[in-house]
This record gives sequence, C-alpha cells and structure tokens, in this order.
Amino acid sequence: MKKLLSLLALSLSLTAAHAQHDIWIDINGVRDLTADSIDIANQVRPVPGSSRKGNNPVLFLVGNSTMRTGTLGNGSNGQWGWGFYAHEYYDENKITVENHALGGTSPRTFYNNLWKPVLAAIQKGDYVFLELGHNDNGPIDSIRARSSYRPNEVLEVKEDSISIYNKVTKKQETVYTFGGYTRRFINEIRAKGATPILFTLTPRNDYEEDNPKKIKRKLTDFTPAIFAIGKEMNVPVIDLNDISALKLEKYGPWKTDYHFYLDKIHSSAYGARMNAASAAEGILASDDPQLAVFKTYLNDKVIPKRCDQKRKPGKPVVFLCGDSTGKNEDKNPDGMWGWGSQGYTVFDSTKCVFQNQAKAGRSTRTYIDEDRWEEVYNSLEPGDVVLIQFGHNDIGGIKDGKERGVIACSKDSSKVYHMESSGIYKVIYSYGWYLKKMIRDAQEKGAIPVLLSLTPRNEWHEGKGVSKGFIYPVNEKKGKLYIERRNETYGVWCRDVARETGCEFVDVHNITANALDKMGKKKAAAYFNHDHTHTSLKGARLNAQSVAQGLREIGSPVAWLLKK
Repeated sequence: MKKLLSLLALSLSLTAAHAQHDIWIDINGVRDLTADSIDIANQVRPVPGSSRKGNNPVLFLVGNSTMRTGTLGNGSNGQWGWGFYAHEYYDENKITVENHALGGTSPRTFYNNLWKPVLAAIQKGDYVFLELGHNDNGPIDSIRARSSYRPNEVLEVKEDSISIYNKVTKKQETVYTFGGYTRRFINEIRAKGATPILFTLTPRNDYEEDNPKKIKRKLTDFTPAIFAIGKEMNVPVIDLNDISALKLEKYGPWKTDYHFYLDKIHSSAYGARMNAASAAEGILASDDPQLAVFKTYLNDKVIPKRCDQKRKPGKPVVFLCGDSTGKNEDKNPDGMWGWGSQGYTVFDSTKCVFQNQAKAGRSTRTYIDEDRWEEVYNSLEPGDVVLIQFGHNDIGGIKDGKERGVIACSKDSSKVYHMESSGIYKVIYSYGWYLKKMIRDAQEKGAIPVLLSLTPRNEWHEGKGVSKGFIYPVNEKKGKLYIERRNETYGVWCRDVARETGCEFVDVHNITANALDKMGKKKAAAYFNHDHTHTSLKGARLNAQSVAQGLREIGSPVAWLLKK
C-alpha cells in the first residue's frame, strides 16, 4: 500500500511539473501514455504471465478504463473497472486472471505501447479478453494520438492505414483502422496458440430521450464492427454492452446511477461487479465451441446465489433482514435471542413462510457488502415480503475499527474512504442510501418491503417533561425513568426513507419502548440479556409482537399473514 501511495504522490508531482504543457493529464494526475506514465502504470499492473500456476492457462484482460480505471486503478476516486472483479468468477486452481488494462487506452495506443510484453507472456492454451473502443475517438493526430484511422470519418472494419506525424512520440506513425488493430491482436494471439475473445463495450449511463426506460446503444458503430470481425475471423464475441444494458434497464434510473461514479462512463464498485458478472454470464451462455473448455474454468459464482430455500408452493416468503436483534444464538433458553426466532409466534405458517436472514454484527453496509442482501434479492418472488431492520451497528468506525459504520443521515450521500485494515479505497454511502437500495431492490422484484425501526436499548434516563416521541408519544414526568429513544436520529431517517420510497414503516422502536416504559426499568431488565442491546427470549417475543402490532395499526396489506 505504501508503494501505491508513493506512486500516487509521484503522479501528482508529474502533474504539477507538466501542467503548462499541452499533454493530457488523467484523473490520477498522470500524463496520458507518455513514457513516464507508462512506467508508473507498469509498476502497478501485473508482470505479464506472473500469475501462472504450473501448466495452468492464464486469462489476460486487455482493455481501457472500463476495465481498469485510471493509471493506478486503485479506486481512490471511487471508480473501478470490471477487470478488478473478473477473477472472482473463475476457479483459481484451474486458471488465473491478469488485468492488463489501462485507463485512457485505445486499440491503437494499447497495441503500440502495452501489447508487446503481454503478447510475449501468452502461451498455448491461454485466453485473451479484448474490450477496447471507448477511447477510439477524436482527431487522429490530436495530442492524445489514440484514434484509429477512419476513412471518410467512419469507423472502419476493413484493413486500411495512413501515415501521420505523432505529436506525442514525435515520430512518424502508421495508423490502422479499428478493424486493422483488432485483426492484429487476434492474429498474434492465435499465433501463440491462445484463444482471443471479443467483447462489445460496456454501456453508459444514458437513457433515450423518447424512451426513458431504455439505455442508449450509442456505441452501435462499435457493436456491429466487433460482431463483423468476430464472424469474419471466427472469434467468439460476447455482447457485454447488451447484457449489462438490459440489467440497467430493469434497474431503472436511480439504481443505474449508483452503478456509475462521478460520470456516466466509469463504473462504481457496483457497476464493475455487474459488468464482470455480465462477462462471465456471456461466456456461460455462449454456444461457441471454442469456449467449451473455457467454460469449465468458471466457478459457482457465475450462477446467482440464493438463500437456502424454505419456500412452499402457493405461499409468500417473509424475509427478515437485520442484525443480532433479529438473529442471535437463538438456542439457549437463558441466552440471547433475536426476535426473528419468534417469527412463528406472530406469522401464520398456513399462509406464509417466515425466513430469518438476519445476521449478528451487520450494519446496512456490511449486510450488502457481504452479498447477504444479494442472496435475498436473488430469492425474491412477486408477493414476498421483506422486513428490513438495521441501526445498532451502523454507528461507529467507517474506515477503522470494525469498518461497518455509515454516513449518518437519510440523504443519498457518499464519500471515498481509505480502509485501514485492507489498505483499499471504498465508497461508503449513508444509512438512508443503503436502506433505499434494499427497499427499491425489493420493489423491483415485485416484493413488499417493510421498514422497521431498530429495537430499543436497555438504557434509561430521567424524564424532563417533554416528549421526544413521534407516533407513540409518552407523557413524560420530570424525574421518572424512561427507556432511551432514538427518534431524533434513526427514527427521523427511517421515516424520511419510507416517505421517499413509498415503503411501509413500522415503528418497532417506540412500540416496544412504550411497553417497557409501562412496566418500568426493574421489570424490563428481564427482557434483555448479556448487555443493553441484546434481548432474552422474553424480549425477543415482545419485539415480534411489536412488529405484528405495528403492521395491524398501519393497516398493512402484510397484516393478513399474521395469526389472528
């Protein structure tokens, strides 16, 4: 990590030193494709072939910033290329994946500046992904000098070339057409006994003006060109553009937005993972015989993982997503219990299946980051119910400690943090944003999300004669003990989120707090175990009853699934 930081510092110094020249400076402060910037890039890109295990093949990734963002590719600006996650879909005991992409490159500049050492490392039986084209634009002799030759200003598949003076290298250069460069990659890969695989370009965050539900296929000149070359040269083509665009169209604008970061081209970690998954899914779905062996290198992740199903025909599933207050040890009569273990006491098993997917220690952020939400999302069917309850673990360290904290608000906020434990950069969102993601994901699948406020803690304070409740106010009396309420933080944020998303909201926090206030601090102690947060079996049952009470009080369409 120290090496990467020093490299970043070096790149920034280069920016200052050369700002007066007409050389393009990339987002990491590195001069675009000059000798020194390539030297910096090569210090963070893998040594070609270095990952090879014995006689196992290597998958080489060749691309631009959509595959590796910027020169350093470390996510320090919140952007990630899909090459960073591609390896997750392959069995590393059968094949290794090397991301040799570099931000800002085109077929022309990659071939001229970066291809030679990669080609030297390719061996018989290897595979090469080629996804280039986003930067194949602009004047052919501009200061970036990266566009291919376009006779009559048209992207050309046919072999053709022109000789020009390159302003960057200050040398005469033969510039080929897009098809000319692509053919060279293909022929040279095959000459080494390896298999080239062409990919259409990743989609942009750009919807059609007359059809706001359809992503623009503005890269249509590249897509037919890539397919034409693939057909002509018998090379497998994966339509990454269409596979990912279809997903974005299903997601809608709000969800599409967070698959990109800072602009409409470069992906966030969410978008990078989606494109990496789309690439693997495209390989799996291909019927090209050249990919038959390659498919055997894919691992189980290429098939979306679902929850262990307890679904019964004709019955909706009620999923609980939360932390330890929803799921705990749940076995020792005198131990700690989450209320999800008592879901069967309030939900009617003849009408629905209650499935407890809560996990101790999780915040909204870590529940999503660990793909626990993804498993629920993949399992949802129209008519299912999702109970969402988080908050106890969302406070605390964001980039240190347990690294599970979030930005404390309901607005759609985000910021890039440098994680202390791993040394990586990560975009962290707000409490409200993470809740909205889960809610809108559930709505997308035709399920019914219900937002639950967090359970109260066994902390008591003297009343001051002023109620801080919202729906369930208490007539505070000065000097009397009342259980702690968090209506000015999590209570407000949950209400904001419910209002914005149209999601139902059950105020479990105040319903349970009211019940505990009535019995007093001494009796309430029996409803907690181990500490002020976790409940006993008795407390778990009380919270389950609060959920049922709240659903009935708001007239929820979910209430029919409750026991009478």
